[in-house]
Parts: sequence; C-alpha cells; structure tokens
Amino acid sequence: MDEKILAKAKADYCESCVIKPCQAGCPLHNDTTGFIKLIKEEKLKQAYELLCKTTVLQPICGRICPHEKQCQGSCVKAVSMQPVRIGEMEAFLGDMAIEKGWKIPKNSEVLKGKKVAVVGSGPAGLTCSAFLAKEGAEVTIYEKYNYLGGILYHGIPKFRLNKQLLKKSIDKILELGIETKLNKELGKDYSLEDLQKQYDAIFLSFGANISSKMNIEGEDLQGVFGGNELLEHNIHPNYEGKSVAVIGGGNVAMDTARTIKKLGAKKVYVIYRRAEEQMPAEKIEIADAKKEGVEFLFKNNIVKILGKNKVEKIELVKTQLKKKEGEDRLSPVNIEGSNYILNMDYVVMAVGSKVEEKLVKELGLELNQVGKIKVDKNNKTSKEKVFAGGDVAAAKSTVAFAARSGRNAAENIISYLKPIV
Repeated sequence: MDEKILAKAKADYCESCVIKPCQAGCPLHNDTTGFIKLIKEEKLKQAYELLCKTTVLQPICGRICPHEKQCQGSCVKAVSMQPVRIGEMEAFLGDMAIEKGWKIPKNSEVLKGKKVAVVGSGPAGLTCSAFLAKEGAEVTIYEKYNYLGGILYHGIPKFRLNKQLLKKSIDKILELGIETKLNKELGKDYSLEDLQKQYDAIFLSFGANISSKMNIEGEDLQGVFGGNELLEHNIHPNYEGKSVAVIGGGNVAMDTARTIKKLGAKKVYVIYRRAEEQMPAEKIEIADAKKEGVEFLFKNNIVKILGKNKVEKIELVKTQLKKKEGEDRLSPVNIEGSNYILNMDYVVMAVGSKVEEKLVKELGLELNQVGKIKVDKNNKTSKEKVFAGGDVAAAKSTVAFAARSGRNAAENIISYLKPIV
C-alpha cells in the first residue's frame, strides 16, 4: 500500500480527542492530535511544520521512543483497543521531510549576532542547537568524536536505528546554519574557560555514558564489561560458543544482549531482579530479544562473580517483591537460601550510567548529590553563561526526555540572551 494512503488510514483511526491525553503523555508535548488531523486532511508539510514547533527528531523519536509508555500508552483507545500508531505517523512525516527536502522553519532573528557553543551532539545537544538556530543564534557544536549523534549513534544499535537515516536527520538540523567542530574533546582540546571567552552562552550536553558498578565481589575480573562502553566503542571479545550474563532491565541491557546474541554467543541471559512487567525497557525490545534467543531470568539478583583471573561462574539469588513503607514501587528482596551458581564466560553490567567524574570535577561547576552537574530551574549552572541539560544534568534517560531538556535549555538561553525591549 502507498505510504501516504497508509498514513491517512492510521490518522483516520484517531478520534481527535479534545483533551489530548496523548500529548500529555509525550515528554516533548508534541501536538499529536493536531498533526494527525493535518494528515487526515492530506496537509503533510503543514503536519511536519507543526511537529517542528516542539521536536526536530521526528524520524528518530518516531522509531525508538517507548511509545506504549508515553503518547500511545495515554491514548484513550489503548484501554480496550489498539492505540493510535502515533510513532509510525511521526516517523512517516520525518522521512517525508528528508525525501522532499522540507526545511525546519525558522522563527525569528531575535538572537542574531549572539554566539552559543553546544558541547555534545546527542539528542539534548542537537535539539538545543536547532531551537537556538531557529531564533537566529550562531551555534557551534563541539563533538569529541568524528561523527555527530552521540548516544543516538553509538548507543543505539544499527538494527534499531539506521545510521544513514540518523545522518540525514542531523543534516537537516545543520541546514539551520549550525557549525560543527568534530574531534574536539572538552578538557583536552579546549577548556570551559576558552568557551566562556568566545561565546555569549554555553550549553553542556555531553551525556553520562560511564557504566555504573554494583560493587560486588569479582566485578574487577577479566571478562566483566560495561554495557554503555561496549555499545559506544563497539569493541567486543569473541562470543562464539560463550555464555554471557547481562545485568539490568533497561534499554541498554536489551541493546547489549541483542547485540551480543547477534555476534554469535551461545547463551545470553538477561538477569533482572524484578518482574518482567516492571522492566523499564521497551516492550518491543523485550519481545524482539526473546525472539532472537535471549533468555530472561526475572526475580534474580547477581551477588558474586567467581573466577581466578577471569569470569568463570556467577552466583545468583532469587528475589521476591515486597512493598516497603513509604514506597509505591515494589522492591526486590533476596530470598535467603535460594542462591545458585551458573557457568559464565562474560558479564555485562547495564545497571545505569554516570558522568565521567574527572571531567566534571575539572570544570569547576557545582555538582549534585549523584555527581552530575547541578542546574537550577532555568538550566543554569554555578558559572555565568554556562547552562547544562540531558543526562549530564540528571535528565531522565530517554531520547525524548533528553530532547525536551535540550529544548527547555534553548528556551532559557533565548530568555537569557535576547535583547530587552
């Protein structure tokens, strides 16, 4: 079926709710019923331009966002029927904009002559850059790698996000007149003080991609890896015929487990201390991982990694879920005496991420209790004209929430820089 006809059929399924619960469920607050109505009317360019008011990552978010937990999960039809396929329609419009050469509309020249540096080119950095450029700012993105995209490029495997599509999506953002400086690493090739001298404002969005540790016995053995680092650097051991345990229940755990299985591992276990319904990973990722042969050990907790110099076995304990006083979410509690051993060749930790401690400390910025950059309600840091957002400033770790953080920061930088009339 023709894509336009298919998109209209999906749009016609929407009831155009007046209260727009889907919009409330979207971290970016996209006008979902608005752009869907325009698809119904076959006003596709207008639908795309409406989306551009809140997001510049349509082809990306339309594909990889956890729609069932966000916009589509809030759809009134989801109660007893299939929800409206909002993500697919967003991706359709984003793809069409690339195909047709539709531009991201500019809004004004209110920041003409103002120079802003953006450090990091992940979803927060790209979004902030775009919304600043839409107001006429001269934006320069600094990126430590020789490519743009950050976590979008090296944190999401190509079987989930086509890298050529990502590049085309980024190119569309750069068409706003954004300059880039690749292979430039903060703290090595330039300093924060350098940027403060050259720019009217600085936005820090270099992410938090250092894998957290569980601090259990054996975690320093050879063969224990961080999931974030495996995805970022794409340097893997030989998994052929090996057994691998991936610890965690988020998207990094799913992406790592699926990648390792595709690279030839005999057994890949995802070990999660809660139940399946509590996993933060997207349902479609969990389902795809199961189809690909990844095994799940729910309500299991790793307590020890065993081996002389390298990983040989792991010790697990079964858990039960209990509600603790003052908490809404059920917490896993180890069941005494339920410990058991599994033979294992590699262990991958995917239990969260943190910022590069040395880098953030050298910036001389005030940090919060978890070691991330402390910002106020306006994304301002403790240093004049320095703003921060995304994972490095403790935003929620999803692409849409990172993009929302970047857009919020852009709005605050615009308020900070625009002339007083």
